[in-house]
Amino acid sequence: MATIYKEFIVDAGIDSVWDALRDFNAVHQRLAPGFVVDCQPGEGSRTVTFANGAVAHEALVGIHEAVHRLSYTVVGGKASHHMASAQLFAEGDSRTRFVWITDVLPDALEGYIDAMMTQGGAVMQRTLSAPAA
Repeated sequence: MATIYKEFIVDAGIDSVWDALRDFNAVHQRLAPGFVVDCQPGEGSRTVTFANGAVAHEALVGIHEAVHRLSYTVVGGKASHHMASAQLFAEGDSRTRFVWITDVLPDALEGYIDAMMTQGGAVMQRTLSAPAA
């Protein structure tokens, strides 16, 4: 199984970053606009469309408020297994460490998923660090 690990610092406090991350059905508006171009909510799930045309059906596994962690899995598609989580850690009052981990099978998807996560992480970092309008 391939494990892909991304970590970046957001120039915003943990409360505002968590508010955006935990808003599962607003990923295309609050977390990764432009990278995720559409999100259709389902019952405990969402169908996201990415800027490159890829579509993924993601089921929410859990939201753990106390540790600022959200986990989800991709259902169907090319992966026989896909499990991801994002967790936040306060770095003082005005910065947040964002850790995003995905486990995926088959291993052949690692390069594709890694590239998507790199691009998505950069968009999330910019979006979440932007001053409030």
